[in-house]
Amino acid sequence: MKIGLIIAIEREIKSFLESGEKITEERVSNKTIYSTDMFGHEIVAIMSGYGEIDAAAATQLLISHTGCELVINFGVVGAIVPGLKVEDLFLVEKVCHYDYDVSPIDPVKKHQYVEYDDEFIPLDKSLVALVQKKLPSVKTVAVASGDRFVEAVEDKEKLASLGCQVCDMEIAAIARICLNNNVKCLSIKCISDTYEGDGGDFNSNVTRSADAAFAMLRDVMRVLKI
Repeated sequence: MKIGLIIAIEREIKSFLESGEKITEERVSNKTIYSTDMFGHEIVAIMSGYGEIDAAAATQLLISHTGCELVINFGVVGAIVPGLKVEDLFLVEKVCHYDYDVSPIDPVKKHQYVEYDDEFIPLDKSLVALVQKKLPSVKTVAVASGDRFVEAVEDKEKLASLGCQVCDMEIAAIARICLNNNVKCLSIKCISDTYEGDGGDFNSNVTRSADAAFAMLRDVMRVLKI
């Protein structure tokens, strides 16, 4: 299977680039696409940069240029509910793009895209179910995704009220672009900053939390080979 990896920033992609695999590079539209083989899969990877716009552009570029059959995003997230710990791992089930709202002009709920049943953009249900069956210890999560780093507790509580447990800045765009291209999408997230945490915790933990997410990615790719 040809699998595309979308990773936001250098500190997250480092675990992939230093994995020991033979990796080649290609420069396309001011982005570097990395290629290798892992567990019988052809892997193509790109670093998008922070935020929904850059994530959408990188995802479309990777799909259009490489023809990948599946996109997997891995990286770190912030907890927006108490009780989650640094390096807790999750498989994303669905995502709410909390910055999006056309409810004043269209017959939809706040944050809802008209194509979907509710406020949540779903990730590939069949693949999520497969990973859960083969890796039963893996927990699923709902993500609040938007274009800002969420630090204040009151902001976290507001996002949690949407039915989410963690927040990030990219997966809403990645999931939506994949759905628009009929490409399957998975996402593996690892906590870098807790409910009580802030940007300092993110900076302290991002590299090791990304390493943990990449380790889980390797397990998922083994599952997808079965």
